[in-house]
Parts: sequence; structure tokens; C-alpha cells
Amino acid sequence: MLNMSQKNKHVLITGTVAFDDIETPKGSSGKIIGGAGSYIALAASIFSKKISLISVVGDDFLEKDIEMFQSKNINTEMIERISGEKSFYWKGKYHSNFKTRDTLITELNVLEKFNPIVNESSRNAEIVVLGNLHPAVQLSVLDQVDVTNSFVILDTMNFWMDTAIEELKKAISKADLIVINDEEAEQLTNEKILDAAANKIFEMGPKTV
Repeated sequence: MLNMSQKNKHVLITGTVAFDDIETPKGSSGKIIGGAGSYIALAASIFSKKISLISVVGDDFLEKDIEMFQSKNINTEMIERISGEKSFYWKGKYHSNFKTRDTLITELNVLEKFNPIVNESSRNAEIVVLGNLHPAVQLSVLDQVDVTNSFVILDTMNFWMDTAIEELKKAISKADLIVINDEEAEQLTNEKILDAAANKIFEMGPKTV
């Protein structure tokens, strides 16, 4: 059971509020609300009543969908809407083991113009979660918070390893915990044995992998 002090921890989340399209051996989702920011915030809302979400959406993300987050006590004041643009879209196909997947489509859309601004009330958040985003965006958020009093959690994926590896390594160096799957750990470290991959990631800075 969580005590009251844990439930009152301020969790600041940066991540995509977007649309996903998932194919699996069991079926396909079609276009649905997705994104790292969405899932992290909804999960975190079970454990804390002080959730702040930073993201960006386009005109295609409906107001009723924003209200869904608000109904879970998720503060959406830092979700920017860019008029005339589309939200981030990702389509992927998961394999039979559900661990590995192929990215079929990535459309950055509004993410290409995303400049996260952390409001004053969120700069001392006890927990900072950097969802799967361009590492430059993750670093921008860290520059705006008091990381000396924060526990920093970072998520990433193979797309950023392919396109922004040096910025990603810098972001990883500032994280207390990194969330990464087997395939991503192997790509990040060029190690096929998970113990060896984990040890290389520890050398990059995180205390927990």
C-alpha cells in the first residue's frame, strides 16, 4: 500500500500524446490514442494525485480526449496545441514474443516544432519521467527542472538510436533509471549478452537499468 507522502509526490512527465496503430499476431488496433506521455501519465495517476504532463498535439486530438486525462487528475496545462498541424503518429508491428517489433510508420508532425516549457509549479517535481521523445527535448526539460531534488526516469527507443545517438547518450548520462527492452539494449551497446549490455549502460550514468 502507498502511504500519503508517496501519493503526494509530484510527477512531471514529458512524452508523446499521440496516435498509435498497433499490429500484433492477435489482431490490429487501428488508429487509437497512444504515445508514451499518455500511457505513463495514466499509469502514474494510479499512484499519485499530482501528475503534470508536458506534450504537444495537433488539431486532430480532440478536446474530449484531453478531458479524459483531466478526469484522472492529470494536469494538462502544459499540453500545447499547434493549430493546423497533425499529432505525432506511430505504427508498429509486434512479433509473436511481444518483445520485439518493427516500426512501420513514424510521422513526427507537431513533434518537429515541440519546445517544452516547464511551468514554475512543476520545476521542483520529485519525480521526472522523460518519455520516448527526441533526446534534445528530454534534455530541454532537464535544463528547466531542479534535478538535484528529482529522481529522473528516461525511456527511449531504437528510432532515436538511429537518428540522435550522441544527444541520447547525453540524456542517458543524466538519468537515475533507464527503461529499455532487450532489443534496444543490444542496439545501444552492441552487446548481445544482456548482462554485458546492462553493465555498459551503467557506465553511461544510470543507477538502475
